[in-house]
Amino acid sequence: MSATPYYQTGTFAVSNRLLGEQGSAVQGDPDRANAITKGHRACQGCGEVLGARYALDAALRATGGRLIAANATGCLEVFSTPFPESSWRLPWIHSLFANAPAVSTGIAAALRAQGRTDIRVVGQGGDGGTVDIGLACLSGMFERGDDVLYVCYDNEAYMNTGVQRSGATPPAARTATTEPLGDRPGSSFGQGKNLPLIAMAHEIPYVATATVAELRDLEEKVQRAMELRGPRYLHVLVPCPLGWGSDPAETILVARLAKESGLFPVFEAVDGRVRSVSPIRRRVPVEDYLRRQRRYAHLFAGEGRPEIVARLQAAADLNIERFGLLEGDEQRDTGLLEVLAAAPRGVL
Repeated sequence: MSATPYYQTGTFAVSNRLLGEQGSAVQGDPDRANAITKGHRACQGCGEVLGARYALDAALRATGGRLIAANATGCLEVFSTPFPESSWRLPWIHSLFANAPAVSTGIAAALRAQGRTDIRVVGQGGDGGTVDIGLACLSGMFERGDDVLYVCYDNEAYMNTGVQRSGATPPAARTATTEPLGDRPGSSFGQGKNLPLIAMAHEIPYVATATVAELRDLEEKVQRAMELRGPRYLHVLVPCPLGWGSDPAETILVARLAKESGLFPVFEAVDGRVRSVSPIRRRVPVEDYLRRQRRYAHLFAGEGRPEIVARLQAAADLNIERFGLLEGDEQRDTGLLEVLAAAPRGVL
């Protein structure tokens, strides 16, 4: 993590006013790229458009503007490029739902054949196009060692097509295809994929997670990723007010609670090993996170489902222990096998 503490004691305030030009955030630069600009149709409070802007602005600064993006079908593509318009201000190509990693690979291969090592490639997509439909292409990209940074903007369901469950949907969440009926808690426990750990299992040069609640952290991780060659993977939690049933004004708060509860660990891994974590600063119970989203309302209606909440709390507690997420804990150099052995299926 950064050597500079970007907050005042006891607060979450962030400021650039005491930093030199090299230490300031990308968004603090008046000449920033604005990779995605006005005219898009993102929903109010959309975490995905915020994450994409910060990630690609950071990548553009890291490459001096020499960047090409390949984008899977999904919310990010649909709301940013309604034909014949586009909100993107960099070379950008729309791929199919399943093949953004393959298209990114092709672009990188073409540039390599031309001897253009100065131009870099970013692939991006949502959790549907990454965790589910595009997983085979992404695994192939990792295995071949292709020089691509792939960014997954994870809003934990297929939001663009009606809020259907994806492989990244957490247990007990209500979606259009996981209604909480009878004994069913919503999305089932024991299903789904933990894609950051899958990426780590490929032992690629760089894997990291981030949230839109810590945008400076997101910028720095993109910067580090662009300093490396080979396949790199960044998994960003981006709350969706429409699909999650959260207040559009609370997108940052909800993302912060996901991290501060331990349900979404924020870490970096190099060559398959966790090297650093972003510690929890103010630990909260998972209930504080769940209650702000209508997709979990069934856990608290009537007599509630305290046993389900307890299972989610146990998963968060395991993440906290496994990654050493509490401030003051020793930052562990966690081995890949240890991480995989301790990981509960379907929960990140």
